[in-house]
Amino acid sequence: MASSADVHVRICGQEIIKYDLEIKALIQDIRDCPGPQSSLMELNSQVKEKFNKLRLRIQDLEQMAKEQDKESDRLGIQAESESQWKQMLSNQTAWRKANLACKLAIDNMEKDELLCGGEHHNTRQRKATKESLVETSSNITESLMSISRMMAEQVKQSEDTIGTIATSSRTVQETNEEFKNMTGTIHLGRKLILKYNRRELTDKLLIFLALALFFATVLYILKKRLFPFI
Repeated sequence: MASSADVHVRICGQEIIKYDLEIKALIQDIRDCPGPQSSLMELNSQVKEKFNKLRLRIQDLEQMAKEQDKESDRLGIQAESESQWKQMLSNQTAWRKANLACKLAIDNMEKDELLCGGEHHNTRQRKATKESLVETSSNITESLMSISRMMAEQVKQSEDTIGTIATSSRTVQETNEEFKNMTGTIHLGRKLILKYNRRELTDKLLIFLALALFFATVLYILKKRLFPFI
């Protein structure tokens, strides 16, 4: 059965995909938008809202990665969040290009209207359109810079994680070397113990033979003194 954390990660991933698809659809609507200016502003407002929600969910995914107990799960979720940041950056770039394309379309429409009359009205509308597009372009640039900073922080976290793994690997290798040294020492000690056990057995045998010789000598002397005729 999937744990509660796994369910939250899966739900977060599904919401990220949903926002990503919605943003792509809105960007396509901007590309196809012929005007007027109010329609473009409404579309850009919706895109901005979706980007804010997407950014929050990706940040939630990063936080979930930090809360994972298993190193493999943490690295996998971190990789997914990095991929989503890159996808978001790509969508930001596409959003900016779509606005430029829409601006060109609106400019062409205004030129056509200018040829037909209403020069004063169209000039004011063109000015408002350009100002709005400049503001939108500025907002997109700011969003791109924000995402770039976040991605830089994520890369730094990944580098720190790799450094930690490398340190852990060196520690495991050192522990393995110490274990091998300890195994060699234990093996040598075992040989020494066996050698000392054999020497102890030899010493006991020599003592026994010396005692036997001593008692035999004493018995012989007693025999000669007490029973000289035998």
